[in-house]
Amino acid sequence: MSETENHRDGRASAAQAGGAAASPFDQGLERREANFQPLTPLSQLARAAEVFPERTAIIHGDERTDYATFYARSRRLASALRRAGVRKGDVVSALLLNTPPMLEAHYGVPMSGAVLNAINTRLDAAGIAFILDHCHARIVLVDAELAPVLADALGHMVMPKPQVIEYVDRTAGIATTHMGVDYEHFVAEGDPGFAWEMPGDEWDAISLNYTSGTTGDPKGVVYHHRGAALLAMGNIVHAALAEPLVYLWTLPMFHCNGWCFPWSVSVVGGTHVCLRQVRAEPIYRAIAEHRVNMLCGAPIVMQILLNAAEDERAPFDHRVRFWTAAAPPPEAVLAAMADAGFEVTHVYGLTEVYGPAVVNEWKAEWDALPGPARAARKARQGVRYGVLDGLDVLDPATMEPVPADGETLGEVMFRGNVVSKGYFRNPEATEKAFAGGWFHSGDLAVKHPDGYIQLKDRSKDIIISGGENISSIEVEDVLYKHPAVGFVAVVAKPDEKWGETPLAYVELRPGRQATAAEIIAFARENLAHFKCPREVVFCELPKTSTGKIQKFELRRMARES
Repeated sequence: MSETENHRDGRASAAQAGGAAASPFDQGLERREANFQPLTPLSQLARAAEVFPERTAIIHGDERTDYATFYARSRRLASALRRAGVRKGDVVSALLLNTPPMLEAHYGVPMSGAVLNAINTRLDAAGIAFILDHCHARIVLVDAELAPVLADALGHMVMPKPQVIEYVDRTAGIATTHMGVDYEHFVAEGDPGFAWEMPGDEWDAISLNYTSGTTGDPKGVVYHHRGAALLAMGNIVHAALAEPLVYLWTLPMFHCNGWCFPWSVSVVGGTHVCLRQVRAEPIYRAIAEHRVNMLCGAPIVMQILLNAAEDERAPFDHRVRFWTAAAPPPEAVLAAMADAGFEVTHVYGLTEVYGPAVVNEWKAEWDALPGPARAARKARQGVRYGVLDGLDVLDPATMEPVPADGETLGEVMFRGNVVSKGYFRNPEATEKAFAGGWFHSGDLAVKHPDGYIQLKDRSKDIIISGGENISSIEVEDVLYKHPAVGFVAVVAKPDEKWGETPLAYVELRPGRQATAAEIIAFARENLAHFKCPREVVFCELPKTSTGKIQKFELRRMARES
């Protein structure tokens, strides 16, 4: 063994044994309070209150909250939770809409040492009960509008029921149900100068987000302070957030903690514009009145904007950035959004990576490409966030990268500080997801020569017909180009001869008509014939609260048809 190899082997052995003293740069240079603090997004609100105390932090109806008050109220909430018996590691659930208490919970709950569990507001009582039972929620904050479904959920619970704190949104004329302690009264009892503590370790949990549960009970994804802080900073870099930022809450804050934007916006002293429901008229009004310049949402939000009636629209003369995830928008939708004043950026991620961790980093030279080539670039998911250490498309059997040829299919995998801790009380699922040193997304993709990845399907959505693999996304991309198609999902239908054949579920655009024969003929003009749907069903597609099409429901319908 050479001296170099011996030295390198010695360093590796020392590192494996935890021998930090092997480096002279560690001797006498320990971590101290003066030079090391755990990463957390919570300190950003304290900074915003110092730097921008009188700047408007939150707009909700006719209510205005400045940063000094936002910080004080968050500390009051933390203090009140501690007085109510909440301790480090307890779970505080929130069944809230995109209102000020949800923003306060993103700071106040972890400031108390507790873990925030933001619950999908579209779940039924049984789904909510499962989450409250599974996470052993100590307290639940609920919007009065959602109190009836929570009351039903509490009746389904088997664990001790959490204390209920009810928020009554007087800007919306919502009446109290007297289900629990009034939120405003609860917060008023807290100390605005509460001396909240930084997390003892940046690996400490900050939030608990449950997946959609499309194949059984949902899994609880645990976020840590470090990942939340880094993803929040990643948003600032890749969305180019700077003052004056006016951010409209069209994305549900229960979804991956609003992609960590509740924390990102505070860093630049931006203004949160709250929105209880995603409808065209209040969105356009907020953009025009408050000069909103950033919003996020699923493709369905774009459809809401583009299909708005004339009396629902309000003119605006400034650029509005729109970040969207899920399926890439068709070329016609991108063009229509640009004409309407929106600049669309496509991002990709999962609950397990704090929301968006991949961005379609647009290059100026692509602007000169002809329309179809430019749309093809837009359809790619893109490249890793600067705060994500590893993103690749690997063969899940060998864990080797697939060739960057734009054709070879592999599984998208992530590695780094914005990957979650794992699944709460589910070690088997955690070990499976992290096998081989990467987080396995379950998404199938190709890698282009320039390193940009492009999704082709979920592993469970590949259709195998007569031994041939058919990407449902490829078929959907073609059908979306039909002028009458608003939404489309292609799934496998069992077939005695071929094993499976493609079945297309189509939701037509308002005011448009088409027949199944027309849709199939259009597909055959643009695809290999074996990839084309044999059958088309016209219906309103089932969607999640974030606008994603629920393919599992369509697969069930296809099996039963």
